[in-house]
Amino acid sequence: MTFLQAIVLGIVQGLTEFLPISSTAHLRVIPALFGWKFHYGNTSTNDPGAPFTAVIQLGTTAALVVYFWRELLHVSVAWFRGLFDRSVRSSLEYRLGWYLILATVPVGVFGLAFSNQIETGARNLWLISIALIAGAILLAAAERVGKREREEEQLNTMDAVVVGGVQALALIPGASRSGVTITAGLFRGLTREAAARFSFLLSIPAVVLSGVYEAINHAKDKNGPGGGLTGVALLFAFVVGLASIAWLMRWLSTHSTFIFIYYRIALGILLIILLSTGVLKATH
Repeated sequence: MTFLQAIVLGIVQGLTEFLPISSTAHLRVIPALFGWKFHYGNTSTNDPGAPFTAVIQLGTTAALVVYFWRELLHVSVAWFRGLFDRSVRSSLEYRLGWYLILATVPVGVFGLAFSNQIETGARNLWLISIALIAGAILLAAAERVGKREREEEQLNTMDAVVVGGVQALALIPGASRSGVTITAGLFRGLTREAAARFSFLLSIPAVVLSGVYEAINHAKDKNGPGGGLTGVALLFAFVVGLASIAWLMRWLSTHSTFIFIYYRIALGILLIILLSTGVLKATH
């Protein structure tokens, strides 16, 4: 991996992590479209790899922490106080603490159970193209049937169970973590802003656990891009991600998600055409 490629991949991660269009898919697709080849040991591939992807997601997670720092601080303090003080347990912040813990369990369990498949076969471009289109159809359905009446203050345990369970689908490249969780939130009747905020808060523990796991698991792997280039990508992911999340929250306050639905379908169809004609190979 070159310095320029690390910058581009960091920017791509920052731009696409919070939009419901799948950052993992774009980190897999863009190197393939440009014909990049990463030489790791005796291996040549156009896939930067699941470990690299998971680690640079920590950059966009740091952007989330900066953007939502007040809410995260209030949730953390209220949750800890609520363990000893019953009077705090009726607050939204205390409940959110438990909701985030509860909703993180499924993706953690499935992530560990299918870690090998996630790093290998699941990164097939055919699967990514199908996931992009399928996710778009589900998001469109949620936009059509969702009542969008409930605000963040009305979140409940069932929301955490449903959205957390659906978050496990984000392990499939192309599904999009924000895409599947916002979709589930809309189906649950949340407003777009409430669904997005819960989606983003929910992603923090899951992405941190995934990134730390991959960083530790591959710390001694000499066939990766290295800490320096990974750090460059992570930094750009943080800066661009901070701007991206601020833009998206403003957008969702007055717009639907159909622009992202159309984009997902167009990208999925383009990938199918390129794969069918042999321009792209499904695997690296």
